[in-house]
Amino acid sequence: MGWVEALVLGIVQGLTEFLPISSSAHLSIAGQFYGGTDPGSAFTAISQLGTETAVILYFRKDIALIIKNWCLALVGKIPRDDPEARMGWLVIIGSLPIVILGLLFQDAIDTALRNLWITTAMLAGFGLVIGVADHFARNIRPLESLTWKHGVLYGLAQALALIPGVSRSGATIAAGLAMGYRREAAAKYAFLLAIPAVVGSGFYKLFDISADPVEPAWGPILLATVVAFGVGLAVIHWLLRYISTHNFMPFVIYRLALAVLVAVLLLAGVLQPLPNG
Repeated sequence: MGWVEALVLGIVQGLTEFLPISSSAHLSIAGQFYGGTDPGSAFTAISQLGTETAVILYFRKDIALIIKNWCLALVGKIPRDDPEARMGWLVIIGSLPIVILGLLFQDAIDTALRNLWITTAMLAGFGLVIGVADHFARNIRPLESLTWKHGVLYGLAQALALIPGVSRSGATIAAGLAMGYRREAAAKYAFLLAIPAVVGSGFYKLFDISADPVEPAWGPILLATVVAFGVGLAVIHWLLRYISTHNFMPFVIYRLALAVLVAVLLLAGVLQPLPNG
């Protein structure tokens, strides 16, 4: 991987990680244009450490309070039903589906599921799901009313993002909207829920490729990760302001348009469903 390609992919990762348009789909497409290959799930997972660091920085006060109260409740220093301690458990429980399914289907995630035809279908199909969920959203429930059942359903929705083209934020936010949560509440829980899964996946892939006999391009990978952090932090600030007064329809239209474009490029032979690399 060259420096220019890494810079471009870092910008793409930062721009698309938190928007409901699928960062993995965009990295697969951009990778073919700038490097001739899919950058792969390992690069995607590692570069996501940059964007997830942006989440941790943005929500640092919330995260610190959740961890503190969860630990205090665990040793009996505060009531077990403390709202922040409860949120800690909800994040843990909601993270289990993607961890379990990610380990069970790791080979398919790294290979067959990265087929661009599957990505195209997910961009279009799940774009419609987001559109329907947003259109019928009651937009009334605050995050404080999150139930254990809904936490698990959020987690199952997040697990769908193992398929490129679905979008982690898109899946979890759509699930939240379908269950009646406010857009801001759905987005905030989606961000918090992603932290354990994304950080865990990133470090797992980091150690995995470190053992590869071919030395990874650490310089470009680090550049992409740092760029993704900076761009991602700006996107978080913008997105949370945007959804407080706007719906998700522009993202739905974008997903459908991108799906059509990718399908045309695949049929024309400009893009390959499963490129080498």
